[in-house]
Amino acid sequence: MAFVITSPCQSEKAAECVEVCPVDCIEEGKDQFYIDPDVCINCGACVSVCPVAAIVEDFELMPGEEKFLKEAEEFFGNK
Repeated sequence: MAFVITSPCQSEKAAECVEVCPVDCIEEGKDQFYIDPDVCINCGACVSVCPVAAIVEDFELMPGEEKFLKEAEEFFGNK
């Protein structure tokens, strides 16, 4: 399991999540931030600081938002 940054980040792109991540698994992409699912320790620190509630656990992704997990995996070259 890992956290996933979803569509609200695309318009906000706030960086509070990067600052609080204890394992530095969040990086900035072209139009949003991504969480490396292989490095994320599922601590939830990023969730509480996200100003637009863009971060959810991978099993909580809403229909149509599964693409954000795939994009994160591709961004980090995973799977």
